[in-house]
Amino acid sequence: MATDARDASGESLDEPIYIDGRSHLENVTTANDVVLVDFYADWCGPCQMLNPVLEQLADTTEAVIAKVDVDEHQQLAGSFGVRGVPTLALFADGEQVEQQSGALPEDRLRSLIERYTE
Repeated sequence: MATDARDASGESLDEPIYIDGRSHLENVTTANDVVLVDFYADWCGPCQMLNPVLEQLADTTEAVIAKVDVDEHQQLAGSFGVRGVPTLALFADGEQVEQQSGALPEDRLRSLIERYTE
């Protein structure tokens, strides 16, 4: 029986991690090699359409998927220059390396992740 991959804090890495603040986001991005952060809002249609794609990527890639609710964490989103949702930020080795606005298709997100996991 396979066990879920977990990070140092015990969070599952096979599904998106919901971020609860700046220090949590910093911990996740520094503890993992590649992290794709989804800045989203519950009321956002494209964000809802992106959810199954992100769940699939969390389960099938080496990247950790983190989700930041921009309504709950407005200052955190603002510090990343998030002007619209969804906005996706990619971190590699603790540093932000990419940022994209809009719901990207799975193949584009997968190739973006794979650039930093190979």
